[in-house]
Order: sequence, then structure tokens, then C-alpha cells
Amino acid sequence: MDREIAIIDNNSLARLGLESLLEELVPGVTIRTFGSFAELTADTPDMFVHYFVSIQIYLEHTAFFIRKKNQTVVLCNAETQAQLPTGVLSLNINQDEQHLVKSILKLHQQGHKSGHHGEMPSSAFPQMPLQNELSMREIEVLSLVARGFINKEIADKLNISLTTVITHRKNITEKLGIKSVSGLTMYAVMRGYVEADSI
Repeated sequence: MDREIAIIDNNSLARLGLESLLEELVPGVTIRTFGSFAELTADTPDMFVHYFVSIQIYLEHTAFFIRKKNQTVVLCNAETQAQLPTGVLSLNINQDEQHLVKSILKLHQQGHKSGHHGEMPSSAFPQMPLQNELSMREIEVLSLVARGFINKEIADKLNISLTTVITHRKNITEKLGIKSVSGLTMYAVMRGYVEADSI
């Protein structure tokens, strides 16, 4: 059975942006978007492994989402995030892409380590498929890319030429089929090459 994630938000731009980001970060999962709670319930609302829901829809339909507490992430800003009850998973969507990716990775990593109540279960994010294995040097380059280093800095750190770094990055992209930095970062964290706290 396909794993599906629901995004429920009446803001089209927020829905599309999060959908695009999650498609990069969570390969192998179908992401479906809904502009309202009514659209979700008109579909098959109980089939999703995860729900990303705007704070206003969450507050209007708490009874539904409280039953799916470990599957639900409330989309909010820093101010409204502080007002949520303890134990409710939340994601501050008013962050730059790097911090947003880091927040999503932390939610996943918490659930993967313990799966405790109030943490994102690891089943929401399937393990990245094993592709062609990376060499040790490619893993070093990937780890530095995930930690935010640019090509020149990677070359300096590893005492290799800039051309060699570019070649390694090209090989990594071809082997993994992942082109974006955020996708490479997710892969590196999922494989244990870097900790989410280090990015």
C-alpha cells in the first residue's frame, strides 16, 4: 500500500511550497493537498500516515487531529507555536529553507530514535532506498555539503582541488538521483552520515 501524506491548508502558496519541499525530502511517499478540512473528509481522511495541517484548521477540528496526535504536525509561526499545548508536534513555516529542512529532519530524527508519544513516528518517513553505494570520499563530500559548506570550502577541508569536489558532487547526484541540497541533506541524515543538529 502506498504511503500518503496529507497537507491541509487553505493557503494555496503554503500548500504548494510545503508539497514541493516534502517531495524532495521524502521520496517514495505520495503527497496530497487539501484546501479545507471538508476536502479532506470528502476523501479518505483516515488513510494518511501523516497530516501537515494549518493551525486554524487544527484548532477548528481538534477532535479529529487529537486522535492522530503522533501523525499530525501543526503548521504555524513562532508566536502561535508557543501557544500550542505541550506534546503537539508543530512546524514553524516562517523560516528560511535551510532551517525548515532542519526542523523537519529533527522531527523525523526524534521519532526514529524513540517513537515516544508526541514525537513524529519514523513510519511517516520511509527509509531512503539504497542506491549505488557511495565511496568513502563521496560520503565525506556529501557530509560537508549537508553541513552547508560550499565547494571551495570542501576542497580546502579535504585538501583536494575544486574540480575534484565538483566531480564528486556530480557522481553523488548521479548515483543517488538527488539534485537539490535539501534532498542530499535529508539523505545524509537518514543514512546517519550527519546529525540534524550539525546542519
